[in-house]
Amino acid sequence: MSVHSEIKKITTETLRKMKFDKEKITMLTAYDFTTAKMVDAGGVDSILIGDSAANVMAGHETTLPITLDQMIYHTQCVVRGVERALVVADLPFGTYQSNPEKALDSAVRMMKEGGAHAIKIEGGKEIEDSIRKIVNAGIPVCGHLGLTPQSIYQFGTYKVRAKEEAEAEKLISDCKLLEELGCFAVVLEKIPAALAKKASESISIPTIGIGAGPDCDGQVLVYHDMVGMNQGFSPKFLRRYLDLYSEITGAVSQYVKDVKSSDFPNDKESY
Repeated sequence: MSVHSEIKKITTETLRKMKFDKEKITMLTAYDFTTAKMVDAGGVDSILIGDSAANVMAGHETTLPITLDQMIYHTQCVVRGVERALVVADLPFGTYQSNPEKALDSAVRMMKEGGAHAIKIEGGKEIEDSIRKIVNAGIPVCGHLGLTPQSIYQFGTYKVRAKEEAEAEKLISDCKLLEELGCFAVVLEKIPAALAKKASESISIPTIGIGAGPDCDGQVLVYHDMVGMNQGFSPKFLRRYLDLYSEITGAVSQYVKDVKSSDFPNDKESY
């Protein structure tokens, strides 16, 4: 029996219930139709169209260059491949920080044009008005605290965040604020495991960790990292489940060899 026939479509309410029932939430990224179809068929609870598309799909060093139009395109592609998972899309840098009206316009476009089920934005107290405006319009919002890659030039590093007491206290305070504002979940990125545990216990909405230890209510990884398509990226938190880089380059090399030697196509592969 397939995953799809066993389990109904995942919603934000499903994730809340999973936290309540102490069932771990699974999330992976996807940026295109074919990948989304495979990730969904594998039974993941939520698919994130991350602005990490700027890195893994477009080759940028940071997530900053990707535009709202590009994120909408990736979201449209993913939505067509999904039957079961909750589809969450990042609002990219510059589309929500400056004012709440712009934030709402960006979120509305992502829902209407992209077909997302929810949006994700980075930050706490500093973007409170934008979150409130989006949630009040009936759009589900997932928060994102800890290492927020859109602020990389402010941080100057991708190292673990909230090691100092003041930043740790602000993170807990921001978690509670995001819950109060009506966010349905919050991603915690690259923070100490003990702090993530404390944060998860301090709110009733799910926490989804990446490099935040085992006590979050769920986990998220970038698909390309998890299946080993990226060679140079090996953070401590990453578990590689495949080595697709070697598999694919090996297959390409064999194809090149077979064509050069006139082995491909053979009689059976010809009309």
